[in-house]
Formats: sequence, structure tokens, C-alpha cells
Amino acid sequence: MKIIRVIVSFVCLLVSLGADAQSSAAGNTLRFTAIPDQNTTELTEKFQPFADYLGKQLSMKVEYVPARDYQATVEMFRNGDVQLAWFGGLTGVQARKAVPGARAIAQGKEDPQYYSYFVAHKDTGLTESESFPQAIASMTFTFGSESSTSGRLMPEFFIREHTGKGPMEFFQHPVGFSGSHDKTAELVESGRFQVGVLNYKVFDRRVAEGKTDPKVVRIIWRTPTYADYNWTVHPSADELFGTGFIDKLQKALVSIADPALLTALPRNRLIPATNEEYEGLRAVAEALGMVR
Repeated sequence: MKIIRVIVSFVCLLVSLGADAQSSAAGNTLRFTAIPDQNTTELTEKFQPFADYLGKQLSMKVEYVPARDYQATVEMFRNGDVQLAWFGGLTGVQARKAVPGARAIAQGKEDPQYYSYFVAHKDTGLTESESFPQAIASMTFTFGSESSTSGRLMPEFFIREHTGKGPMEFFQHPVGFSGSHDKTAELVESGRFQVGVLNYKVFDRRVAEGKTDPKVVRIIWRTPTYADYNWTVHPSADELFGTGFIDKLQKALVSIADPALLTALPRNRLIPATNEEYEGLRAVAEALGMVR
């Protein structure tokens, strides 16, 4: 009987140690995601150096979790499946509303003054103007993702501001949603849609990389500026990784000195961010019924 008790105790000890090790390993992994506003395969590759950097700075495992679409990033964050997310302005507002205590902690240097391009196929005959292009009302038009700040929310706001009509009323043809900024550029260049809207960084990058011909896809209007992308952290991070972890994470983000680590965003450097900087965006999203 003594031998049996010893064996049982030993087995229980092994099970306990295994569970503790598994719990420790899970608790020492920071998981993050990002809105798939670009090619998802490329994003996975580009985020690996970023994950490696954070891992070294924080002395822990850091793992990128790809998202199928914009709303999936919000759901993963809401459910606590990830503790950190690179959101657009709108998805960030949605996520922080869904998770009380969540904080925007970093943004690109340019993100407080972000903007979008309205672009058109050369065959439309449209050229760049400082005035909103009223002539696009009769043309086929596509947004990006339905939850994109720079590819839908703010462009819709400016359409309403300049025309007094919502997109469904203003355009004579059904409005499209491409799903991403890259896809919007491709659809306009192919002629599938005559006009589209996307964020300026993706367009400028595609032109620089030779993926979009600016003679075929012309910029016809640049929107006014607005606050956009941000890193938002889940309040559970301090509970999982220790008090003060969120502050250490913010410091690690804004201390990145190598732009190569930020190519997935893409940004040259990060600066601190606060929830208050996105209050104007939240008000627009609520007015358009995109946040309740």
C-alpha cells in the first residue's frame, strides 16, 4: 500500500509540474495581431522581425497571430486571445469600447495626421484637384474594408460632408468593398472599378515598389487629415505578465530605432498614443452608426 501511495503521489506530482509548466509557457507568450489591410502572407513575414525584437526587449516569447479580416482582430482582442493589436482608428475605437480599460499606447509618427487618396483610372479623364471630385457620382466606386478607417469610415464622412448625401445615395452605381487597400488599387488599375479610395501609405508604397502605375491609377483628391492607426493593449497584460508590463511594452515600442522592424505597418518610428487622441474619430463612427 505504501508503494502504491508513493507511485500515486509521484504521478500527481508529474501531472502538477506538467500543468504548471504549460501554464507558465502560455503565460509567458505575448500574442499580437494586426488588421489585414495589406497582403496577409506578406504581413506574416514582415511581422517576424518585429516579434523577435519585442521578444528580446521583454525577455519573453512574442507571437504574431494573423487575422482573416478587420472584425476578426476586434473579436480576438475582445476574447483575450491576443493582448496587443495594431488597429486602424475605427477598429481601435471598437476594440477599446468592447474591452473597458484597454489602452492605445503607440502610433506611427504620422498617424495623428493621416489621410486617404481618392484614385481613378486614367480612362475617366479625372485629374488631381483640391476640390472634392463631384464627377465621381456617375462612376463605379469601391471602398476598402467595411471596417477600415482610411478606406471607408473617414472617406464616407468626407463624402457626406461635401455632398450632403451618403455613399448609397450619392453614387449612381452600387458601391463596392474590396477588403483591403492593396485590392482597391488593383481593382481600379484593372478597370473593374473606375474610382476607389485607399490610405496614402499603401498607395505610395505600391508606386515605389512598381506594383501600381500612377499614370494608370491617378490620385484625384487627398482628404483632410485625421487620427488613424495605433497599437492597443489589453488590460489583462499587466495581470498575465506582471504589474508595470504595459508601460514596459510601450517603452519597447517607442524605442524602436530600426525602420526595418516596422515595415509591416509601415512606419519609420513610433510615438506614444492615448485613447483621448481618438475621441474625434469615435464621435464620427458613432454618428455614422459604426460604433454603438
